[in-house]
Amino acid sequence: MTTQPFFVPPSERRREASTWQGSAGSGDAGAGAGHVAADLLLNGWLGRLTGYLSPAALAGAWQDWASHLLLSPSKQLELVLQGQSAALRWLQFCADATRQCPATSLQPLAQDKRFADPAWQAWPWNAVSQAFLLTEQWWQRATTEVRGVSPHHTDVVSFVARQLLDGVAPSNFVATNPVVQQATIASGGRNLVRGAQRMAADVARALERKPAPLPFRPGRDVAVTPGKVVMRNRLIELIRYDAQTPKVHAVPLLIVPAWIMKYYILDLSPGNSLVRYLVEHGHTVYIISWKNPDAGDRDLSMEDYRELGVMAALDAIGNQTGAAKINACGYCLGGTLLSIAAAAMARDGDERLASMTLLAAQVDFTEPGELSLFIDDSEVAYLEAAMWQQGYLDTRQMAGAFQLLRSNDLIWSRRLRHYLLDLPDKDNDLASWNADATRMPCRMHSEYLRRLFLKNRLANARYIVDGHPVSLTDIRIPIFAVGTLTDHVAPWRSVYKIMPLTDTEVTFLLTSGGHNAGVVSPPGTPHRAYQAATHAHDAPYVDPDSWQADAVQHGGSWWPAWETWLARRAGPQVVAPPPLAGCPDAPGQYVLQA
Repeated sequence: MTTQPFFVPPSERRREASTWQGSAGSGDAGAGAGHVAADLLLNGWLGRLTGYLSPAALAGAWQDWASHLLLSPSKQLELVLQGQSAALRWLQFCADATRQCPATSLQPLAQDKRFADPAWQAWPWNAVSQAFLLTEQWWQRATTEVRGVSPHHTDVVSFVARQLLDGVAPSNFVATNPVVQQATIASGGRNLVRGAQRMAADVARALERKPAPLPFRPGRDVAVTPGKVVMRNRLIELIRYDAQTPKVHAVPLLIVPAWIMKYYILDLSPGNSLVRYLVEHGHTVYIISWKNPDAGDRDLSMEDYRELGVMAALDAIGNQTGAAKINACGYCLGGTLLSIAAAAMARDGDERLASMTLLAAQVDFTEPGELSLFIDDSEVAYLEAAMWQQGYLDTRQMAGAFQLLRSNDLIWSRRLRHYLLDLPDKDNDLASWNADATRMPCRMHSEYLRRLFLKNRLANARYIVDGHPVSLTDIRIPIFAVGTLTDHVAPWRSVYKIMPLTDTEVTFLLTSGGHNAGVVSPPGTPHRAYQAATHAHDAPYVDPDSWQADAVQHGGSWWPAWETWLARRAGPQVVAPPPLAGCPDAPGQYVLQA
């Protein structure tokens, strides 16, 4: 279904209508719409040259920073003095290193492994690495704490400077990387030859827009938990997993994954499958598998995703099981959509939900993490132009944004391993899933960015469902929210905001790891720990830092703690139902769409 735009202020309504109604001068659109179409065509074409980063947004950030730096002589003097100090420190380091005296060196950040090899500690490579780290430190200071620059522009300028520096790091080049030189000597140069061949193959594949074959294929290596596709519409397939125990809990569980990802992030290889873990503990699990949209789905909206996704799945589960109550779990964007649906259900008196679990999901977007670097009015308008032409956000566009956020690990370190050191990637199920990207319909993605990221309407009780706003404070069911400690997509302090925005009992759990690896954390995973505490609906607010300081830490996976919480809300044990006959086997068709 296609919904009409809801009431918004006139200025916003004009902006939204200009994108979706601005066809190339056809029908009643007239010359004005034709001009809009020309704008979109131009910006879409430029986007291919700029990696879909808005030149206007970058120029505005640079102008804001440069003009305020020009008007800040104290900051200029500070940078001059810091530059002189860095130069003297480097010269002193070189003098000490050449005399083999103990030298005080600047250490890279803990996550920066570019200079971790012992070869970088020998002269002259230690001097090379120190020069780079001191330069990096100076630019970090130069692009931050300039009085008058907006926080967003500060982040953008600092990010661009970091990208440029990452590109010229000495670890990227044969002439300045001792590890590559040693590998080249040891192999007689074969590492560079094979690396060049691998690079040529990657370039050819990129030009053909042909994805690399997945080492872990859905239905063969991953997404193999037995189940059936019990419902399909134009947007989702609903999978019900076969019972693995003689008895199961009476209250079924619906999992709503993000449509930015294939659902099997939660059903990887058997040892890494959260779905299998839940089924083996007596839960009847349903999961949504989203269609990978194409140009024909360009007008699918956020409301379509709610109605054809969450609400259609709840209806199907109720009809199949007869259950009056259903537990629901949402991951990432799926958790945001589930929160919208839960708030609308609470407003309308729909009491089918027994509990709600949010995995690394945000409902307040004032601090949305590093993705906010790519989200402002200029950038969203530029992205809309690219989506308007093709009808969807391409997989490469989204993957490129995530790669830039972690360019050290995902671009330059991979280039070093693949093309210079001749070290192929180590295949694993999570990395294979990460390469299995999806598209997003242009209308839905535009609404998501504008209404949630830019306007933050859900947190402000201004998000419209069926013509009326919804409020998270209407939700009365217990909530279990999971944040991950090093998440750069949904920072845990942002996830924590579900606590003050709802008027119900919230159990918050903070686990080690990032956005994906922190969630995919089965029992037995080494170096895992979590903290958890429950906040009563009438208890005083506790800020996230105080919560982290006071919450008890536990070693191991967080899965058992959640399953225990879920089991208490899943009803009594009943005889397990038999597998449904006549339904297609999981993982279904939609997950296999390229």
